[in-house]
Amino acid sequence: MAIHLTKESKILVQGMTGGEGMKHTRRMLAAGTNVVGGVNPRKAGRTVDFHDRPVPVFGSVAEGMDATGADVTVLFVPPAFTKAAVTEAADAGIGLAVVITEGVPVHDSVAFLDRARKRGTRVIGPNCPGLISPGQSGAGIIPADITKPGRIGLVSKSGTLTYQLMYELRDIGFSTCVGIGGDPVVGTTHIDCLTAFQDDPETDLIVLIGEIGEIGGDAEERAAAYIRDHVTKPVVGHIAGFTAPEGRTMGHAGAIVSGSSGTARAKQQALEAAGVRVGRTPTETARHVLAVLDSGA
Repeated sequence: MAIHLTKESKILVQGMTGGEGMKHTRRMLAAGTNVVGGVNPRKAGRTVDFHDRPVPVFGSVAEGMDATGADVTVLFVPPAFTKAAVTEAADAGIGLAVVITEGVPVHDSVAFLDRARKRGTRVIGPNCPGLISPGQSGAGIIPADITKPGRIGLVSKSGTLTYQLMYELRDIGFSTCVGIGGDPVVGTTHIDCLTAFQDDPETDLIVLIGEIGEIGGDAEERAAAYIRDHVTKPVVGHIAGFTAPEGRTMGHAGAIVSGSSGTARAKQQALEAAGVRVGRTPTETARHVLAVLDSGA
């Protein structure tokens, strides 16, 4: 099994005919992802050939869903148009929208996430690498060739650290890796993924990657409380930002660290109090995973 994305998933790509959309659609297809169509109102009716795989372009998400049975959309859409694109997908009733776009205004994210919630559409992102269930399907920009199928579930704020942990643990493999994005407002949280991995019978261990990157800064502390009360599977964590200076605005994260809440140390303490082993580096985190698996805990 996997969470949110399986080999049965049928994927549309909004913005497929743009530069980034073309590049990553080609990579998704090469990895075996079932991309069934693109969406671009100005190019509806055309077909794009990806080597030996022709992919039709539809004028809307609703049209693509009607024609193909698609249940997932991946968005490679400029920030100014992301709100309209996600709203269109949600109004069409798509089950999952993966928003890769970086730089989406927060007020736009708040608006389209509220709309998606009301329509029953799960959003991953914005500003995320997407998700991958190795050996089954990938939606977004996560490389498919750096790991293999396995029984570790990974949820991460950081795209780069997602890739690194996948590579560090490539001999063990993953059920699903989800990059939820590092923006202040995202559609799917650590807790959402923890819940899904807890319920997935083919995920034996969960890796949680956080960072001092969210305004307010307490997402990992909230995840720790949830782990303590609801998660019975072993969880290993890593928090990016142990060397970041407090009181300084972090460019990558777009965050302000204030007081003790939101610091890497505070997050580490909260997770460890919930029974989570926390690595200070990705390599140390991978060693914790191997130790837990070896111990059978």
